[in-house]
Amino acid sequence: MLSINRLAHKLVEELLAEPDYYGVTVERLPSGATVIDTGLEAPGGYEAGLMTTRIAMGGAGTASLGYADFGGVKLPTVIVSTDHPAIALFGAQLAGWRIKPEGYTADCSGPARALALKPKKVFRKIEYQDEADVAVLLLETDKKPPDNAAVFVAEACGVDPKNVYMLLTSTTSLAGMVQISGRVVETGLFRLDVLGLDLKKVLHGVGYAPVMPVHTDWGKAMGRAEDALTYGGVTSYIVDEDDETLRDLAERAPSSNCKDYGKTSYEIYKAVDFDFTQIDPALFAPAVVTLTSARTGATFTGGEISTEVLKSSIQD
Repeated sequence: MLSINRLAHKLVEELLAEPDYYGVTVERLPSGATVIDTGLEAPGGYEAGLMTTRIAMGGAGTASLGYADFGGVKLPTVIVSTDHPAIALFGAQLAGWRIKPEGYTADCSGPARALALKPKKVFRKIEYQDEADVAVLLLETDKKPPDNAAVFVAEACGVDPKNVYMLLTSTTSLAGMVQISGRVVETGLFRLDVLGLDLKKVLHGVGYAPVMPVHTDWGKAMGRAEDALTYGGVTSYIVDEDDETLRDLAERAPSSNCKDYGKTSYEIYKAVDFDFTQIDPALFAPAVVTLTSARTGATFTGGEISTEVLKSSIQD
């Protein structure tokens, strides 16, 4: 059986072997757990961001750097692919676990979720549970975790604390911006799930999104990161489904279906005082979604890149 924690651990070992190359810092906690900082205080850049993306997918996908022209604005892009979409994207990369040990809170993604089964409904849906003696977790945070957080994760995952590896990422860092753009294919799969597609029918996924310039303000950085996906993200999936179903999904899946489409994400966030529950969920989707039927080869595309909003986002 595919073990995403074991696959991810191999990538973690590469980071640990060359921390200076990747621009990360490594700390061992009293429990024996390992914390790898990719951008809170560490200088981590493109390479750290790409590696973090691969690790977040449980080692079951690829991430590389490209370059593209968005209406005259030339930006680096993250290109992501996976032949195990349900497991790599929903079983690992999805930010589906908020840990709350005493005195600390962080939103988490990564393959350790498949050991703790967080949230259970996701793993029932994709019919997957990992078995490994090592747990790898990505924490989106602005504060380093205390030792009790590592112990909390170890207990939830059923592993020894010394086999817990926690990667820290921040939206206000370059590595953090890279790994958010690297969620473009996961974002599309999430939208398709909301629209009722059986994720186990998605056989392959690929996509790209621009890496927006880093901003020191958390809110504006988060807005730019979301705009990269919402207005610049391009995705394609091969699905074991009939043509009419895919035609309908390709029309409804892109972010252009959002009632606030055309505004920058920062504008939308600020209008609701960053209460994400007040935002039309259709915003959290790629700009372009292409669906190809594995049964017939028919291909359907919906949405388009909005270069004007991307330009406005950079100017915020």
